[in-house]
Formats: sequence, C-alpha cells, structure tokens
Amino acid sequence: MADSKAKKTSEKKISMAWEKYPEGKEREKVMRFAENYRKFISNNKTERECTSTIYEDALKNGFIDLEEAVKAGKKLAAGTRVVANNMGKGLALFIVGKEPMQDGMNILGAHIDSPRIDLKQNPLYEDLLYKSHFAMLDTHYYGGIKKYQWVTLPLALHGVFVKKDQTVVKVNIGDKPEDPVFGISDLLIHLAADQMSKKATEVINGEKLDVLVGTIAKTADEKEETKELVKANILNILAKTYGVDEADFVSAEIEVVPAGDARDYGLDRSMIMGYGHDDRVCAYPSYQAMLEIKKPKYTSVCLLVDKEEIGSVGATGMQSRFFENCVAEMIALTGEYSELYVRRALKNSKALSSDVSAGFDPNYPTVMEIRNSAYFGKGLVFNKYTGSRGKSGSNDASAEYMAKVRNIMDTNQVVFQTAELGKVDQGGGGTIAYILGNYDMNVIDSGVPVLNMHAPWEIISKVDLYEAFLGYVAFLKEA
Repeated sequence: MADSKAKKTSEKKISMAWEKYPEGKEREKVMRFAENYRKFISNNKTERECTSTIYEDALKNGFIDLEEAVKAGKKLAAGTRVVANNMGKGLALFIVGKEPMQDGMNILGAHIDSPRIDLKQNPLYEDLLYKSHFAMLDTHYYGGIKKYQWVTLPLALHGVFVKKDQTVVKVNIGDKPEDPVFGISDLLIHLAADQMSKKATEVINGEKLDVLVGTIAKTADEKEETKELVKANILNILAKTYGVDEADFVSAEIEVVPAGDARDYGLDRSMIMGYGHDDRVCAYPSYQAMLEIKKPKYTSVCLLVDKEEIGSVGATGMQSRFFENCVAEMIALTGEYSELYVRRALKNSKALSSDVSAGFDPNYPTVMEIRNSAYFGKGLVFNKYTGSRGKSGSNDASAEYMAKVRNIMDTNQVVFQTAELGKVDQGGGGTIAYILGNYDMNVIDSGVPVLNMHAPWEIISKVDLYEAFLGYVAFLKEA
C-alpha cells in the first residue's frame, strides 16, 4: 500500500517547492513558520540561549525533566515527553514510543553552536604602547571563519559571568535598540597598499580581532597608581551594571556575535538573512517537529548539541556520553534495564543528522558540481556523504537507508533534493553523522541550503526551511 502511494505521489513530484504554496493560506503557513524562526534566531545567538529558550518552551509543552523523573522513580508510558539539559548548552528531547526502546528510536540530531569570536580568559586591556588609550577586549575565534568578514560590523556581547559562589550573571549587550554596539576596526583604504597585497587568509590576523569597547578615562584618584584609566572606567561600568570585577572574566563565557535581528531578504521576502543559520535552521524545525508528535510507534528523539563547529568535542559535544547516558536512563524508566538494551536501542535507531548544506551561488559556480548541488527553493537536502576530498571524515549512508528515506519523503509529498558539498578537490566538511554512526545505526545527513555559510550574516530560503520541518515530521512518524 505504501509503495503504491509513493508511486502516485512521485508522479506529481515538483522540482521547485514554492509551486506547492500558491498565494493564500498555504503560502501563509510557510511565511508564518519562517517568521517564528526569524524571531527565534534573532533572540537566541548562542548555544546557551538556544538551550534555555527551547528547554523552557518544552516544559510548557508537556515535557518533564529527565533528572526529576529519575529522582521520582517515575515510570514512563508511551506518549510521555521528556527533556534532558546538558549543562545549559544542549538538549535531548524524547517522546516515548509504543514499542520498547531497544527496538530503536527515530532521531533528529542538529547542533546549536555557530562560528563566532570568543573573549579570552583575561581579555580587557588598555592600549598604552601606542598611546591610543583604547579599551579593548582580546579574543579567540571559534570555528571556521573568514576573519576579514568580521571587521567594521556592529557586534554584540552575549554570554555569562559565573562568580566564585556559582552566581550566574547573564550578559546581552548590543541587540536592544537602546544598547551600544561594539566592533573590530579595519585599515582605511587610503593606507592599505600593503594589506591589499596579502592573501585573504592573512589580511586580518587572528590576534588583531580585538574588540573596541571604550575611550573615556575614569577621573583620576590621587591614590591610584594605575595608568589604565579607560580600562578602569570600563570596569566601573561592569561593576555597576552587572556586579562583576576583572577577576570574574576568568570564569566567564562571553561570545562576540553580529548585532541586530535577522531580516527578510529579497523584494519577494522569500529568504531570511541572519546570524547562526548554521545550524539553527535545522535545530529549530527539528524541535518544532517534535511538538507535532503524540504517541509514536518508535520513540522520537530530538538531539541538540554543542561544539560541532570545533569537532564535537568536550562534555557538551556529540562525542561525549551525554546522549548514551540519557538513553540508559530512559530505558530504566520505561522498563527493565540492561546494558544490552542500551546497545540495542542505539544500534536499531535511525537518524537524520540535520546540518546545513552549501547552497549553489551563481556568483561562484566554479567550485560547485552543478548536477550535485543544493539549490534554494528545491526543498530539504540529503547528503549521502560529506567529508573532504576522498570522503575523509564522512558518514556514507547506505543505499538501502537512502531508499527508505526517499520513500518516506515521496509518500508525504515533501520536496527534497540531494547534494554534495561542492567539487571533490575544493575542500569539504563534516557533521555529527559519523559519531551517531559509531553506534552502528543508520544515519544520513539532511538539512537546508545556505548562502554565505559561516559568515556573520547567512541566507536561507523560507520554503526550504518549511520543507525541512515537514520532512522531519514525516521521518519521526514513519521511519
């Protein structure tokens, strides 16, 4: 029956997703979903902010905290919704299925960290050497960025100070209309002869990505010996506003991100320009898909992780035991526990590693392979493999699993496309797929095409976002 339905729908298959949504109510659904997403990425520019927002929303939508369920010894029946918070930087959301968890789960995995600039542990200084007396913040970039793209932009500071008594002080400066913004200066064109002759990788040095934060000196105190009076003034402002001192930078995580909201892009408003599409454009519809699921046959999972941009390392990255530990706790709460059941649950699972794909750009066609590129407006993208050059670092999904996913998408009339990450010898990239694959489960990369990937302002198509949402719902229900 399913095969005949798939055949019928495949005959109607369309290549451009907007054809599904003529003017009126159908298109309004796309635009409404995209507008909610636009607000989400405007308000959540760090992994901490994403985690906090989604966690709070999940509780409002009937999810219970895993740690609390464990403490209470609560038995979880089919349809129970559970959320686990990983140190405030990642989440695992479960909806218990009718079948035992050891029969496998349907998993949507995405990451919520994005390329950015971080403050160093001891960042604040005043330039005395050249007598500019600028107060500056020393930085260290995070993930793969083109450093020259980050200069002359309005920037914001988002993050936390954690004081010695574990008090957490949140910082968010630069995105409210009344806020000041910050920035990294660049050399004026009139004096840039030497700079303009450099390779793009050398135009801006990593140690020169320092952020200018102030120029007013504190009124000198006769008893003070410091010459860094501008720095002292900045410390006074931080003390009055946030109750922190210079030593608190040591236990702070402050991220430098583009200031300003995501915006509709194009005269037809068909696209969104914003910071952090990689990979929140996959994380957001993955979570929203979970809200559409009631009592699935197999346990539905949405896994949102940190540190993908630097190799998925650390306690909040995909290479940690967080997810595996959550699965063990869930099995213990849904039935009889055994280590063998945990291994079976992971092995028998099916996953979409939801991460962005390189959108075809007609300004740069020579790096793309035209028959295997992801195009705006052609829907959800599946990458059978990623990696670099000879598929290095890739999870290469099996043909059988690819066929299963195709059938699900066609049966549910989801517009999708397949792609590679550019020409073979141009470079490449990876996702969390291979880490999930280490559990011996079926995994394939899927996501949304992006222009300007890893730039401060990236671009996506609204209709691709919506098709991703529909595809994720279909996968959770039918995989």
